[in-house]
Amino acid sequence: QVQPVESGGGLVQAGDSLILSCATSEGTFSRYAMGWFRQAPGKARERVATMSWGGGSTYYADSVKGRFTISRDSAKKTVYLQMNSLKPEDTAVYYCAVGSLFGSAVTTTSVTKWGQGTQVTVSS
Repeated sequence: QVQPVESGGGLVQAGDSLILSCATSEGTFSRYAMGWFRQAPGKARERVATMSWGGGSTYYADSVKGRFTISRDSAKKTVYLQMNSLKPEDTAVYYCAVGSLFGSAVTTTSVTKWGQGTQVTVSS
């Protein structure tokens, strides 16, 4: 079963960039939709970006469109979230999520496995 492990979080200043990585150990990684979610203190977990199993379809929350990019490397069994022009409101714990087999996107209800989360803090 795919078990994701995130890395790359940290403390940055507004306007900076950061890249999150989510590594898996599953040989069939390329067959799963993958995504990134985040949860700020006192707020519900929200979907940030997702990618279909084949990589041909992506989703971005309106709040991150044009600033964040999701990508995947099947050879490394890793999904990435490139975050540019970071804002203080991007501060949250970011979670990698494994979606369904041959899925086109990931929603909260279709997540089959969550990572442990990585903290991203953006100072103003």
